[in-house]
Parts: sequence; C-alpha cells; structure tokens
Amino acid sequence: MAHKLPPLRFGYDALEPYIDAETMELHHDTHHQGYVDNLNKALEAYPQLAELTVEDLLHGLDQVPEAIRTAVRNNGGGHVNHRLFWDILGPRGDGAPKGAIADEINRDFGSFEHFQSLFTDAATRHFGSGWVFLVVNPSRHRLEIVSLPNQDSVLGQGTPGLLCCDVWEHAYYLKYRNRRPDYLGAWWKVIAWDAVDERLRDVRAATAGR
Repeated sequence: MAHKLPPLRFGYDALEPYIDAETMELHHDTHHQGYVDNLNKALEAYPQLAELTVEDLLHGLDQVPEAIRTAVRNNGGGHVNHRLFWDILGPRGDGAPKGAIADEINRDFGSFEHFQSLFTDAATRHFGSGWVFLVVNPSRHRLEIVSLPNQDSVLGQGTPGLLCCDVWEHAYYLKYRNRRPDYLGAWWKVIAWDAVDERLRDVRAATAGR
C-alpha cells in the first residue's frame, strides 16, 4: 500500500495575502511529495510493512528495520507533520479559538493571548529547521507546546498533535525571506480553529476513561 500525498482542501492562492500561492504550490507539490516518495522508496524492500499506516510506523519506530529506520523517521515524520499542517489551515481563519479548544487553552495557559505569545516565542527561537506543536500530553491530559527538530513527529512520542507550525525555511522564505516573525504573524491569520477543535474532541473521545 503506497503512501499518497493528500490533496489540499483549498487552492494554492486561498491563503493570500498571508501565505503566497507560489510557496503553497512548492511546499505541497514538491516538499511534501518528496517526503511521501522517499517514504515509499524506503519501504520497497520490506513488504511486511506495506499494510502499516504511517502512524503505525512512527508509533513502532523501534520495530522498523534499522536499515531504513532513519529514512522512515525523517520521511514519515515529514509526511504526517505536513498533513497536519494543511489540515489546520484555511482560507477563512477563525481569528481566535472557540468551543472546547478555547476552554482548554484558557485552562492550561491562562488565556489565548498568553498561549499565542508562548507558541510564537517557541517558534521564533527554534534553532534551525523544525516544527512547533500544540499537543495533548497523554499522561497529564493537558495541553502543552512542544518544539521538535527536523521532521521529528510528536507521534513518535505517543503524543496527539492538535496544531503545528512549520518553521523550515521552505515554508516562508519566498515571501518573508529571513523574517520568521513576520511569517508567524501571518500564520496565525489562517488557522482554522474549527479543525483544531475537532481534533481535540477526537482525542478526548479516544482517550475517555483512560
């Protein structure tokens, strides 16, 4: 079962003026596609892994043959990280969260503004390439901000991701050059908080009673 690049839910230009169409096309069709292609290539010699989802592969990374473990970690992580990234963006960003996600952000960070400041600071200070996530800590059952290098995925830690920001330069350099803070300011404008809220509800339903 070959892994596939999911189509975008909106056109390349749908996030203008915050994220430009050229960046969207290059990011999705070249960078994300490259992770999918390289993941499939790494798995070719191991048909016993063919029926596993990318989530299964990352959850059980220590069971993946050592010869391809790094390739699966990097390219599987790149695949799931980007998939989450596209899923929580939308052409009509909601501005601020509502519903369960708003309640839990207020509970765990004090306010949305404080959460936004902490998340932006983590993304601005992140050294080199990587990702910043909002996750549900499975042991504490609370929301946390996690910063990971390269294409490492929170799935490898058994932690459900709700929201993520790509701070690799390919995510913003065509429009914002080296001005990562400007990119982050724009990124907040195109978050589809209804999608984030839906992810939270799914996580809470899956872990109810644990």
